[in-house]
Amino acid sequence: MRVRLIGLPTDSHSSFLRGAAAAPAAIRAALASDHGNAASESGLELGADIAFEDAGDLPLAEGEGDPALIRAAVADAANSGAMPISLGGDHMVTGPIVAALAELRGPLNILHFDAHPDLYDDFEGDPLSHASPFARIMEAGHARRLVQFGIRTLNRHCREQAERFGVEIFEMRDFAPETVPIPEPPLYISIDLDGFDPAFAPGVSHHEPGGPTVREFLHVLLRVPGPIVGADIVEYNPSRDVNGITAVLAAKLVKELAALAAKGST
Repeated sequence: MRVRLIGLPTDSHSSFLRGAAAAPAAIRAALASDHGNAASESGLELGADIAFEDAGDLPLAEGEGDPALIRAAVADAANSGAMPISLGGDHMVTGPIVAALAELRGPLNILHFDAHPDLYDDFEGDPLSHASPFARIMEAGHARRLVQFGIRTLNRHCREQAERFGVEIFEMRDFAPETVPIPEPPLYISIDLDGFDPAFAPGVSHHEPGGPTVREFLHVLLRVPGPIVGADIVEYNPSRDVNGITAVLAAKLVKELAALAAKGST
């Protein structure tokens, strides 16, 4: 299994603050920094045990053509035998990513980590809002099963949407890592960095107290047996970060997701 990194520098569908378009470059810098190394917690290493390639950033222009560019890049990765890890950008990008993979593999199962369920029918008049990608995914039939955890902002509308689409939501008020189910393959993983407690990931636009620690999140992630068909890391806003610690976390997650792909191919 090869892993292909795809940068998606866009934040045109953000609803509060912009800045996530600068994330891919900052995450790459953290990934390449001499402060750490290329090993995941499983011991598998990027470039040694895991074939790893960087496709660079897509030339996104904040226009109507951006979703098509994203779909094409993800489809190209999958068709070439590479597992795409996409670096947002705001959470809008997950919609076209999943659409591309579902077109190739059929409806996916999704494990989604976030403070927010992102199920709005449309948010502030924008059906492609970063608060709406999973509504678009579910209504299009691109997912058979959607499991969400880290959620702690579930309002009435999103509860109704979750019931409408049959979404399995594990709210933080009842959170225990071992109780989060891991959907069966084909599995896609979407990680919104504001899912973490802001103490561990301050570099996000929407600070939401009461989230899990990095270790609690990894207790869930490392239970994934593999294979996975793709993943994204979204909503990093470098302008809000403190000493680059959120970028370092995002870089660590790239390594852990890549290791899952390798684990699933053995």
